Amino acid sequence: MELIQAHITEILVLLFLTVTFLQSGIDKVTDWKGNVSFIKEHFKNSPLKNSVALLLAVILVLELLAGAFMFVGIFQLATVGSNSMALLGVELSALCLIFLLIGQRLAKDYAGAMTLAVYFIIAIFGVFLLNK
Repeated sequence: MELIQAHITEILVLLFLTVTFLQSGIDKVTDWKGNVSFIKEHFKNSPLKNSVALLLAVILVLELLAGAFMFVGIFQLATVGSNSMALLGVELSALCLIFLLIGQRLAKDYAGAMTLAVYFIIAIFGVFLLNK
C-alpha cells in the first residue's frame, strides 16, 4: 500500500493512458474493416490515402504495446516500485500521439489534431513523473 501511495499520481496517469490506448487498440482489432473504411474516407485527400491500412496497423501495434507496457508498469510501480515498463509505455503512447497528430494535420483535420494535444500533455506529464 505504501508503494501505491508513493506513486499514486503516476498510477492514475498510467490508468488513464492504459484505458485510452488499450480501448483504441482493441476497437481496431474487433472492427478492423470499419476502422480502415473510416480512416480511408478521412484521408482520401491526403498524401496518406494509399497507405491507410499499413499505417493503421502501425498505430494499432503501438497502441497495444503502449497499453500493455503501461498495464504491467502499474503493477510494477505498485508492487516493487520499478518504473521501467511504465516509462516505456508512456513514451510509446507519446510517440503514437505524434504519429496521429501528423496524420490529422496532413488530413487537414485541425480540430482532431487539437484534441490530441490534451492526450499528449497527459503523456508528457507521465514521462516527466516517471523520469524524476
